[in-house]
Amino acid sequence: MVTKIDSAAASNGPTLGEALRVWFRIGCLSFGGPAGQIALMHRVLVDEKKWIHEPRFLHALNFCMLLPGPEAQQLATYVGWLLHGLRGGLIAGILFIVPGAIVMLALSLLYALGRGVPLIDGALFGIKAAVLVIVVEALIRIGKRALKSPFLVAVACAAFIGIFILALPFPLIVVAAGALGYALARARPEWLALKGDVPASPAARGRLRGTAITVAVALAIWWMPVALAALAFGPDHVLVGIGTFFSKLAVVSFGGAYALLAYMAQQAVDVHGWMSAREMVDGLGLAETTPGPLILVTQFVGFLAAFRNSAPFDPVTAGVIGAAMTVWVVFVPSMLWIFAGAPYVEPLRANHRLAGGLAAITAAVVGVILNLSVWFALHVLFGEVREVHAGPLRFYALDLLALDIKAAALAAIAALLMFGLHRGLIEVVITMAVLGAAARYALG
Repeated sequence: MVTKIDSAAASNGPTLGEALRVWFRIGCLSFGGPAGQIALMHRVLVDEKKWIHEPRFLHALNFCMLLPGPEAQQLATYVGWLLHGLRGGLIAGILFIVPGAIVMLALSLLYALGRGVPLIDGALFGIKAAVLVIVVEALIRIGKRALKSPFLVAVACAAFIGIFILALPFPLIVVAAGALGYALARARPEWLALKGDVPASPAARGRLRGTAITVAVALAIWWMPVALAALAFGPDHVLVGIGTFFSKLAVVSFGGAYALLAYMAQQAVDVHGWMSAREMVDGLGLAETTPGPLILVTQFVGFLAAFRNSAPFDPVTAGVIGAAMTVWVVFVPSMLWIFAGAPYVEPLRANHRLAGGLAAITAAVVGVILNLSVWFALHVLFGEVREVHAGPLRFYALDLLALDIKAAALAAIAALLMFGLHRGLIEVVITMAVLGAAARYALG
């Protein structure tokens, strides 16, 4: 269905068995978010193993940045495809997420079954404070990288107003920003901080039939579990809702997990009622401690949704099935984009308008993450937050006297660790979990 385009790399590369062992090792060690995961793959694949040259690695990374989904996992899939075709891409993409998915499932079980235990509740209380600071750090980091012109700053502000005050859906903001950037890329490239025009490479030819077959098969595989759940339990069953919702999420997942969290929290908490806002914060904290893509936080949401709406299964079985459904519909399309688009990488990389659309989307993502930061801060630091609507406008009402002093103190400590002492992400999460447990025991 898909052919390799880097035969030189493949001929000088590893055997499939050797690659399998290395991809499993990378999957087990891929902590630290996309930046750490990409750095790990660069060290192993480019510097140590020399399976792929630096320009090809960076070329692959640029391609993955254009796609919805976790770019580090897609980069692994792409490099695996370069080395061993479809089999290699499947092995690399699957092994990149399996270790983290197993750990996340175990943490979800512990979370669901261990609530009410003071030690666990205290640890989660501390993790909430760490998550708030982690999201603010992501906002600053991505903002510095993305907002390179006054126009892009304006796009970020408009996205924040759109999602925070007007309650516009995240997919609409992504589409509008992408269309705006695409339209302005040639007329006003400086507004989007684009470099001079790039001459287009010759388009890939003779591959349309193979691509069409790849897409058709992948679409069938993607939607098969959702269709089976609908046939077995009816279209209103929670498993169908999980499959449909996270499939939509997979299509608009530009900007990484932090950008998606605002939309996912809005839908999972306010629309579907699968969990509370504080539980969403807990889920992100747990996902920060696992290997693999941060978007595995979706697995936690799917687990709790099915755990609490378990019929006709027992809660644990339903939770495991819900987690599996979530992982399936999030990551199958992620690999689909790679297998369908890989033959056309050169033309895509040279497309100036596509680069403009991506620049505008990335700027909008900054506004969405700012919304997420405010949303998290309100729910972590204050006991009760209510939505107030005035026509098309939405505001949050809260009692300033209800500020949680313990949560604010823990958040201040987390900020000191991350911004003042420059401690690593996992170290901050673990430290805050210990401090949260200690605070719960000491202060009640």
